[in-house]
Amino acid sequence: MNLTKITRKKFRIRNKVKKVSKKDRFRLSVNRTSKNISAQIIDDTKNITLVSASSNTKEVKSQKKNKKELSALVAEQLAKKAKDMKITKVYFDRGIYKYHGRIKLLAEELRKNGMEF
Repeated sequence: MNLTKITRKKFRIRNKVKKVSKKDRFRLSVNRTSKNISAQIIDDTKNITLVSASSNTKEVKSQKKNKKELSALVAEQLAKKAKDMKITKVYFDRGIYKYHGRIKLLAEELRKNGMEF
């Protein structure tokens, strides 16, 4: 089975995060496209998504912001939903993306809103 370079990178990063994960923390996975960004908090022991936020929702799309402002807005929504579920500690899974630009802005905004990783 021949895997592409991107899939190998994705598996490598995800497996590193899963190896160090404990039961008191969940995984925060980030996905971005050229126009949108989404993030979700996943419980790997039960294989379920606990909380998710995306720039593809009607509330966010109606605000007509640039991509950097969208990532900050998604981070605020995710942090608010996580606080409601009493989730504060997570592992940051950046996927195949560099910790740079919109991914970095999302992470910094999550930290401002009380998330620890």
